[in-house]
Amino acid sequence: MLPRERVQAALVFRPVDIIPLQIHPSPGGAFEHGQKLLDLMRRCGHDFDDLRHLRVPQPPAEDFDADGRYHRFATDAWGVSWEYRLYGVWGYRVGYPLADISRLDTYKPPQIERLAGEALAQARAAGESHRDTYYHLAGGLSIFETMQSLRPFQDVLIDIAQNTPEINRLADMLMDYNAVIVENALAVGADAISIGDDFGTQQALMMSPKVWRRFFKPRYRELLAPIVAAGKAVFFHSCGHVEQILEDLAEVGANAIWPQLPLFNHRELAQRCRALGLAVQMHPDRGELLQRGTPQQVRDAILRLVDEFDTPAGGSWLYLEVDPGFPWANIEAMYETAIALRQG
Repeated sequence: MLPRERVQAALVFRPVDIIPLQIHPSPGGAFEHGQKLLDLMRRCGHDFDDLRHLRVPQPPAEDFDADGRYHRFATDAWGVSWEYRLYGVWGYRVGYPLADISRLDTYKPPQIERLAGEALAQARAAGESHRDTYYHLAGGLSIFETMQSLRPFQDVLIDIAQNTPEINRLADMLMDYNAVIVENALAVGADAISIGDDFGTQQALMMSPKVWRRFFKPRYRELLAPIVAAGKAVFFHSCGHVEQILEDLAEVGANAIWPQLPLFNHRELAQRCRALGLAVQMHPDRGELLQRGTPQQVRDAILRLVDEFDTPAGGSWLYLEVDPGFPWANIEAMYETAIALRQG
């Protein structure tokens, strides 16, 4: 199988020749571990591209304080102010453009261009070349996460619970923005589009299923409808306890989920997802396991995942990502196990 064919087979629960694999080259991990990590990633390889583009990140010297510690403040294109303490790691929001919701009347999201003309032709050609071998994942959609950046988290939850006109207007604004991302991804022929909105805490959903279904489900159904109609796949990432909405995610068009695996009984989740037609991105725990486990525990955990989700039969693949703070021995164990699995 070519890499693209392997992912396509996994998504429809058909047997694969070797364990499918997706690597995310997190800049935080690459900065901390440098070229030896990039070399290990390339030696492993994955099914989503050839990794030739990887470079060790070089953050500007002014982003470090007098003691050599990373510390940066920035305002993004949405007008959100951030403080960063670890390079390549999600920062802390310190300024919300819609903390005062009355500002919504004049707020403008970043401009997003529809691909056209020469830019579209070049993107299509690049996509076609990519898909000759590799699976083409595009997107980066978000509604809930973006709302939390524009407005404080607790206010967003209260607004959703009260179903205020303003929070509905904000959600619809984000729908329009994300619709252009979808349009562009479909225009270049991407195989799949990803969406990431965390809806669970470590104990439960952040809101009742009833509220989620009222506010978010119809919006996701509308946003993802063109992807479904085009016969493309949807990868949906959502951390926390989201088991109460798994059926809903399948109903709105998700073909694959990236759940927070330590919160689930893996065999039960695998059985349920197979019944729903949801493939699973198997993401070894980046918390306790990879930061504080032993190399043998890392190896054993990955082999258990492949067994519990019956990965050779289709319906799942490994997803690997390295954050700052992972002991190098654990990183080696993770990648060497993946390499051995893919060698058969």
